[in-house]
Amino acid sequence: MAVKKKFPYRAAVVACNGVCAASAVSKCRYGCVGCGICAAVCKFGAITLNENGVAVVDEEKCIACGMCVRACPQEIIHLHECANYIVVRCANEDKGKEAREVCHVSCIGCGICEKTCTAEAVRVVDNHAVIDETLCLSCGMCAVKCPRRVIADLRGVLTEG
Repeated sequence: MAVKKKFPYRAAVVACNGVCAASAVSKCRYGCVGCGICAAVCKFGAITLNENGVAVVDEEKCIACGMCVRACPQEIIHLHECANYIVVRCANEDKGKEAREVCHVSCIGCGICEKTCTAEAVRVVDNHAVIDETLCLSCGMCAVKCPRRVIADLRGVLTEG
């Protein structure tokens, strides 16, 4: 069910790369566990689980009602402004070495994104990148410079979405 939206609009985004297997196979305490609760509560069919069992949001179907945000036991789904295509796909709070050990695509809190951002919109908080969408210019430099490909361009222009 597609809903006509007025620009700018919001949609949910999952702060997990989705390339590591979810549930018992994954050692990441901060990623998607593949429980499917978010998909079950979404009345618009905007959330599915990918081949690894990780939640993925279809922005075209999402109306930003926030049901998935409230339902997620890992608290890794949040609403973002769709005018801003740059998102952080990791919520891992472990330090660099430990983060690398549990997920080969986790944020290690290196700070390159923070140093690269001319708008001062990116900060490393609790060992992972966080973007302040009110400051972000969506230039994508943080995504381009991220050595772990944790920051992504949802359009797939600068990075794979």
